[in-house]
Amino acid sequence: MKTNRSDNRINLTLGELVATVSELAFEYSSDRKEAYDLARLVLVKLLNRASPQSAIIHRHFPGTVLLH
Repeated sequence: MKTNRSDNRINLTLGELVATVSELAFEYSSDRKEAYDLARLVLVKLLNRASPQSAIIHRHFPGTVLLH
């Protein structure tokens, strides 16, 4: 059974993701080292959960034309 994962998607660049996670980590941490550690843990968890088998990988793209 396929699920529609588009409901859970947010269009965001990697840089924007890092900036947002870092900003929130600094808000909730008492010092810089703790903030960096928290941001690292969150980013590692998010990126590890990004499945290479997601729907975007299987989306149909038109074939390329090779010009020789």
